[in-house]
Amino acid sequence: MLPRIMQGLDTTIANVALPHMQGSLSASQSEIAWVLTSYIVAAAIMMPLTGWLAGRLGIRYVYLASVVGFTLASALCGSATNLGQLVFYRALQGISGAGLIPLSQAVLLQIYPVERHGQAMAIAGMGSIVGPITGPVLGGWLTDNYSWRWIFYINLPIGVVAAFGILVFLAEMRRTHRENFDFFGFLSLSFAIGALQMMLDRGQIKGWFGSTEIWVEATIAVLAFYLFVVHTATTTGPSFFARDLLQSPNYVVGILLIFFLGVILNGTLALLPTMLQALMSYPAVTAGVVTAPRAAGTMIAMFMVARLIGRVDTRLLILAGLLITAFSLWEMSHFDLSMGMEPVVISGFGQGFGVGCIFVPINTLALSLLPRHILTQGTAIRSLLRNLGGSLGISALEAELQVNTETVHSRLVEGLRPDNPLVHTPYLALPYSLSSTAGVTALNAEVTRQAAMVAYIDDFHLMMLIVLASLPLLLLVRQRPLLPQKA
Repeated sequence: MLPRIMQGLDTTIANVALPHMQGSLSASQSEIAWVLTSYIVAAAIMMPLTGWLAGRLGIRYVYLASVVGFTLASALCGSATNLGQLVFYRALQGISGAGLIPLSQAVLLQIYPVERHGQAMAIAGMGSIVGPITGPVLGGWLTDNYSWRWIFYINLPIGVVAAFGILVFLAEMRRTHRENFDFFGFLSLSFAIGALQMMLDRGQIKGWFGSTEIWVEATIAVLAFYLFVVHTATTTGPSFFARDLLQSPNYVVGILLIFFLGVILNGTLALLPTMLQALMSYPAVTAGVVTAPRAAGTMIAMFMVARLIGRVDTRLLILAGLLITAFSLWEMSHFDLSMGMEPVVISGFGQGFGVGCIFVPINTLALSLLPRHILTQGTAIRSLLRNLGGSLGISALEAELQVNTETVHSRLVEGLRPDNPLVHTPYLALPYSLSSTAGVTALNAEVTRQAAMVAYIDDFHLMMLIVLASLPLLLLVRQRPLLPQKA
């Protein structure tokens, strides 16, 4: 459970500290988002390789290396002195942390008899829940009372105890498989994802396709993805992406929904804490408290849905989750700078509940009908698409946020000119004024704040449209027969 808690904490604890990191490292808002995207994309790329390494080298050694690597990378993140170092160390953390959850599940399934698998997984699942629920609050408290560096140092005692437990209590397990790994497919897809992520992260800064760097990254992404597709379609040996996966419409729909879900989930977690702290002056701990109900809503929904799976049409569960998520994003698109905490808490809980209604049915939808010989690949690709949606979603939403802030700011200042009677007393009260440097500075700061709020609202509205646009995918789902009801 300890690696689960550690990994779960790290997925949410960094979000509330982003404004403090931004100030400490002199980074822009789009640049500080690299702290999130570098971790997510590194974990996405590494996750498929982890299963192969565990089969080749043994679960115990790969699991131990993952825990030790994650712990050391956490220490390095806390000691980073500039943005480049922090982004690089976060990528190392993502590479090490990619296998923590799947390897912990593999350990549980091997050390417990079959009849106790359900009980063991339920108890271990509590570790996955504890992290996301306590992460925002703990991250805010550590940031306010100590430093943002402690959100990484908190992993050290957990990692040390977990590594010691693996060394002492976990015996070497039989190696599950020795099949060949498609390194060409893996590397070509990794280069495509990495180049695309770099293009999205740096596009706004470099002026998009007016920059040679962006053209190079786009070319690498397109060429690498082309090589991946051609290799996958023509290879006669082992393939990183089994072509048989495309024969299951449920799997295709499932991974597309997982991708969109990654955009919504990670995009909201990246935007909301920054909005609360930068625009509404929330302390980090308060921002953590008001965003924590999101994880509670997810937990409650997952417990409810677990009882309904197999007895209610899976499509209805997913539809309900998507509609609840879309409604919560609609509520968020009506945020304003004078609101209290209640709208943030209610919409956050609603979005968490909606996402919780989707997770289990999507996994069941995507994986339950796959043949056993491609189930492992299917699971790896599903996780890859979820992380990829999260990283690309954050980059795209941050870029859109910056563009919209600048656009709205330019439109608002058009009316702030001396010949406009509304910018003079009594309509424009102090400290705002066009006749003094201090007054103009205060007025520009408020215009920027208002423009940023409009841009955040536009991002929430865009995410709502993405959710609604994914609804027609449910028409392609083939429903499994329902379980018979008990008398």
